[in-house]
Formats: sequence, C-alpha cells, structure tokens
Amino acid sequence: MFRIFSEDSPYKKQARFIAILWTLLIFIGCFTPSNEIPKVNVPLIDKWVHLVMFGGFTFFWLSANPNIKISRLSGLLLISIVLGSLIELFQGLFKFLGRSMEFMDAVADSLGGLLGILLFSLIAYLIKKSTQ
Repeated sequence: MFRIFSEDSPYKKQARFIAILWTLLIFIGCFTPSNEIPKVNVPLIDKWVHLVMFGGFTFFWLSANPNIKISRLSGLLLISIVLGSLIELFQGLFKFLGRSMEFMDAVADSLGGLLGILLFSLIAYLIKKSTQ
C-alpha cells in the first residue's frame, strides 16, 4: 500500500481519478450558493475547510504522479495558489451566488496546498528511508 508514495506506484490511475474527483468537489463546494451551505458554529471553519480542500488537492495530485522533484512540487504549489486565488476572484464576481471574495480564503488555500505537499513529501521520505 505504501507504494503509492513511490514513482513506480501501481495506483496512479486510481489516484488520478481521486485527484480529479477532489478537484471537482472543490469547484462544487466553492461555487455552491451560500444559502445552500449549512451554518456551523465552529470558529474559522471556513478557513479550515479551505485548508483541507487544497491540502487534499496537492496531496492527491502528488499521489497521481509521485514525483518529488522540486520543480514538480513548486509547480503544483503554484497551481494551488493560482486556483485558490481565481476561485476567490470568481466568487467576488458572481454575486448572485451569495459568495464573497475573501483574501484570507486564498491564504488558507495556499497554506493548504503547501501542507499537502509537505505531508506527501514527508511520508514518501520516511517510507523510502525505512526501506533502505
């Protein structure tokens, strides 16, 4: 099972499917009208949700192509930052959804993307080290 963290992973197709599904869920969640989202009385829940969504985004896309080269990692981080920022921009433009553009959501998206990359890289490193 831990082979998902190696470049010769036999689970790349399944991981790609999950990554695509997760990405679609991000778009669905971020563009669902605000009146259809249940209210939860947890401090900063919105930021935590953004952190988890984009942490999962980078983690699952790395699982689909487990290449831990710095250029790949930085490219994936850039994609998550741009995607999160564009989503926030579109939320601000499409007022009819009842959503608003929030800078801190984009920050949470970016931090989540970074944490997903760090988590995947750390697990891959620890597994590689333990098998040597």
